Amino acid sequence: MSTREETGKVDPIIESRAQLIELFASGEKPRKAWRIGTEHEKFVYRTADHRAPSYDEPGGIRDLLSGLMRFGWQPITEGDKVIALRGVDGTISLEPAGQLELSGAPLENLHQTCAETGRHLEQVKAVGDELGLGFLGLGMWPDKRRDELPIMPKGRYAIMLNHMPKVGSLGLDMMLRTCTIQVNLDYESEADMAKKFRIGLALQPLATALFANSPFTEGKPNGFLSFRSRIWSDTDGARTGMLPFVFEDGFGYERYADYALDVPMYFVFREGRYIDAAGLSFRDFLKGELSVLPGEKPRLSDWSDHLSTAFPEVRLKTFLEMRGADGGRWSKICALPAFWVGLLYGGPALDAAWDLVKAWSMEEREALRRDVPRLGLDAPLPGGGKLIDIAGEVLSIAASGLRYRAELSGSGESEVGFLEPLQETVRTGKTPAQRLLELYRGSWAGDLSRIYDEFSF
Repeated sequence: MSTREETGKVDPIIESRAQLIELFASGEKPRKAWRIGTEHEKFVYRTADHRAPSYDEPGGIRDLLSGLMRFGWQPITEGDKVIALRGVDGTISLEPAGQLELSGAPLENLHQTCAETGRHLEQVKAVGDELGLGFLGLGMWPDKRRDELPIMPKGRYAIMLNHMPKVGSLGLDMMLRTCTIQVNLDYESEADMAKKFRIGLALQPLATALFANSPFTEGKPNGFLSFRSRIWSDTDGARTGMLPFVFEDGFGYERYADYALDVPMYFVFREGRYIDAAGLSFRDFLKGELSVLPGEKPRLSDWSDHLSTAFPEVRLKTFLEMRGADGGRWSKICALPAFWVGLLYGGPALDAAWDLVKAWSMEEREALRRDVPRLGLDAPLPGGGKLIDIAGEVLSIAASGLRYRAELSGSGESEVGFLEPLQETVRTGKTPAQRLLELYRGSWAGDLSRIYDEFSF
């Protein structure tokens, strides 16, 4: 989740609806300026006993952040607490229960993205080794109860933790027990944004299936391949889902702004602290009628903050966020941006991907989204068959898009190689979750502690 700080930049008061829409238009970039921003989260645990460390304990999360500063990272504070770091590789931040996230810098190609990931993992492992901390790449804590997890000292999280149980039964699990990989991508126009948004939503269930990696809850199989994805379906219906209006004629910036205005607020950030506005209306804020700030109108930063509190499967800010994948290991962190960059940045691949999904009805898209968390690649496909029946074709389109980009490494390697973990999943028909379940029922003999030894970074 976003890390907020006072920047000192000009922050205009919003006087008109047009300013809300202009924020999205300001994200438009020519193709040559398109970039790739990859975000990935990981669970932090004590190697001695697999416990999730608190912020303040010796060798805990605070000390982890402090240790990373030796690599040039600069602190971001909230009150007297360091709650994030900024550097040339982006921002390191904390999820509510201490999950560690890298929000990577905007980069030109996937070779740079994977190198950035490598630097980050080497750094956290170096500090972790000194502190007795390990890092696990999964979509959900495999063995932790909510009450076993710490809470990080970030004001927005206190507001959200209080609000979540009022709007869904699994929102606290989303905050405390899940990790994801995301990729942020650019658009050159409103029409380009709309097309990418539609493809992203239609094929997000395939990404969820390919990256499904959360089959355990509190030490036992939970009956799902991506329970992280299941959690999102019962978190808060006002701010999650597949957004049917995106597929309607005329969809663009204004329609998304209308959607975001109808998403209930969480907070307002003023003078370094979060003011609880949970459940209030941004439309009232625009009129100067927000009860917690009477007479005050929002600033542009308030709109940006508010956009970060909507959690659909694809999210629009000044870029598009692909949000459907479970957390995973290093190769998966490189594979997710390869999947979406190939489809959405790869010239003719964009049209080929749209041709594959444009005939699906909204009911079929919703059914696929509903079935994938449990069934993965075996989920029924619109028109008949199973999701795996088109997975290979989609990966072929992505590969063609990466070849079209012709972005080579220093040693002359194509970006296509980053798709290999996904191609292996399709060849075998086994998602990461299914491989974990085979180990659990086989050589691990039900001993889930083995996951720490064999699946840490």
